[in-house]
Amino acid sequence: MKEEDTWKCSYCGKPTARGNAYFPFCSQRCKMADLGRWMLEDYKIAEPLPEEGEAPADESEPAQ
Repeated sequence: MKEEDTWKCSYCGKPTARGNAYFPFCSQRCKMADLGRWMLEDYKIAEPLPEEGEAPADESEPAQ
């Protein structure tokens, strides 16, 4: 396995391979634990997504 094929698990940081069935997680446990955090709203999207056809907030403001 090449070094570029090895990544850190998004949840626990253990090494995982791109071909892993649970990628980007190392195991089903980490995958489900991460999903649980989303469901409990431990993770949140910081800004609302722009409406379709609308520019993101940082691009629509004039440069100073």
